[in-house]
Amino acid sequence: MEPRVRPPAVAGAFYPADPARLRAEVAALLAAAAPPAAPPPAALIVPHAGYFYSGPVAATAYSLLARTRPEVRRVVMVGPSHFAWLDGLALPGAGALATPLGEVPADSEAEARARRHPGVGASPAAHAREHSLEVQLPFLQMTLAGFSAVALLCGQVQPEQVAPVIEEFLGEEGTLVLISSDLTHYLPYEEARRRDEETARAVERLDPGGLDQDSACGLVGVQALLLAARRRGLGATRLDLRNSGDTAGDRHRVVGYGAFALA
Repeated sequence: MEPRVRPPAVAGAFYPADPARLRAEVAALLAAAAPPAAPPPAALIVPHAGYFYSGPVAATAYSLLARTRPEVRRVVMVGPSHFAWLDGLALPGAGALATPLGEVPADSEAEARARRHPGVGASPAAHAREHSLEVQLPFLQMTLAGFSAVALLCGQVQPEQVAPVIEEFLGEEGTLVLISSDLTHYLPYEEARRRDEETARAVERLDPGGLDQDSACGLVGVQALLLAARRRGLGATRLDLRNSGDTAGDRHRVVGYGAFALA
């Protein structure tokens, strides 16, 4: 039997479990963000590490969202499955997704549309421990007045199979597509900066072929969005590009984070 609510798995680890502390931390991150001028995004690419590490970069994307598209009422999220092996794309199989700030309802109508695409199913087990989508929810809860979610985890699947699912919703009124991905992992600071700059330029060119397995942990979702954006004639704007050496201090082995808007 499918669960009614998918409970938070990483509250108290990736972000505060106390609602008041969580609200204060997200509010401070948003207040400190200074995204460049960009049109209202149809889609965002955002990182998904603990807020101490990637929160400032993610906040640049959410600050833009709050300023330019507060009317969004549906968020279609695509992220990598870090812990569970699965074929295709997996929905959580739950009626709502919970965080310390409350429950976000699943969008059953949009989920039904997604399920019409090959390879889209449900796996509560895949979502149970996964952080890549959960960490986006408090930011969304703090920037949007109310919204429903379509939460899709990528398993063994090709970008060409994911792109039509994204394109199903891309540019739809009241809808935001959100791709969750960190960039390089555990490289020395300067090497990470060089590799992440190459990745950022590929995103700006809408060039999925310019990315490889070392570019991003959410590679399939990013490549699928770029394919869909090319077909829709969208452009990409870099909002932020930093790594954990910039945000958390240790520069020996860093993780890269980028925020991008597509419109």
